[in-house]
Amino acid sequence: MPEKSRLQKILAASGVASRRKAEELIAAGRVTVNGRVAHLGDSALPGKDKIALDGQLLGGGEKKIYLALHKPRGFVTTLHDERGRKCVAQLVADVGERVYPVGRLDKDSEGLLLLTNDGDFANRVSHPKRHVAKTYRVTVRPSVTEDQLNQISTGIVIEGRRTAPAKVRVLQEEPGRVVLEIVLYEGRNREIRKMCEALGLEVARLKRIAVGPVRLGMLPQGKYRELTKEELRALNAEIKKGEGNDDPSESDGRSGRRTGAVGRRRR
Repeated sequence: MPEKSRLQKILAASGVASRRKAEELIAAGRVTVNGRVAHLGDSALPGKDKIALDGQLLGGGEKKIYLALHKPRGFVTTLHDERGRKCVAQLVADVGERVYPVGRLDKDSEGLLLLTNDGDFANRVSHPKRHVAKTYRVTVRPSVTEDQLNQISTGIVIEGRRTAPAKVRVLQEEPGRVVLEIVLYEGRNREIRKMCEALGLEVARLKRIAVGPVRLGMLPQGKYRELTKEELRALNAEIKKGEGNDDPSESDGRSGRRTGAVGRRRR
C-alpha cells in the first residue's frame, strides 16, 4: 500500500526544485493536489495523487523510465547544484526524459545509482520501511577487529539513534587496508562513513555494488543502462516482501541469512 510523503519531498524527488525551493513554491500557492491549492505540511501519495506545479502535472502521461547508473566519485546526487558542482543529471542528459535519483550517494562515493521518472517506484524503493538491501564494497584503514565488525553488525549509536542491524564480512585483508562488504537496510545520510568514523576507521573508498537484486556488474563509470524486466520484477518482489516484514534482521532479502552475520574471508 503506497504511503504518503510530504509534498516538498515529492517535488524535490521529481527534480523540479530543491526541497527548500519546493517549500517556497507551495507557500506561494503554485502547487495543487487533486485540483486543490496545497499548503505547507500537506502530504500526498506519489504516483497516485495528481500533483501539479503552475497547472502542469508532475510525470503526467510520460513513459516510465528505470535506469542504473555507475556514478563516479566527484558527482553530487542532484539534478541542479547552486554551487556549480558536477551533477549526476549531466550523465543522463541524453535520455530524452527528465529522470531523478532514487536515494543518494554522497559526492565522495561511487557505484550503483538508480534513476527514474516514476515517483511511486522511487518512494517505494527508498522508503526505510521497505528494507530494500543496499550492498557496498568499503575499503577501510588501517585494520578492523572482530569487535568493530560486531558493532557494525548489531548497530552503532549515531547522532542519538542506533543504526539498524547490518550484514558485514571481510573480503580482503592487507597490511594497513581491509576491504569489507556491508549490506544496509536503511537510508540514513552518510551512514557507513559515520559508522566507520565512530569506530576510528578511515574510509578510503566506498562503492555501492547492488540495490536489492539489481547489481552494478561491469557497467563502466559514468555510463547507464535500462533495468531489465527481470530486474524490475525482482526488485518489486523484494519491496513487497519488505512491506510485510518490519524487522530487517529477519532476512537480507536474497540469501535468507540473518543480517547480523559477521564473517571473514581471508586472502
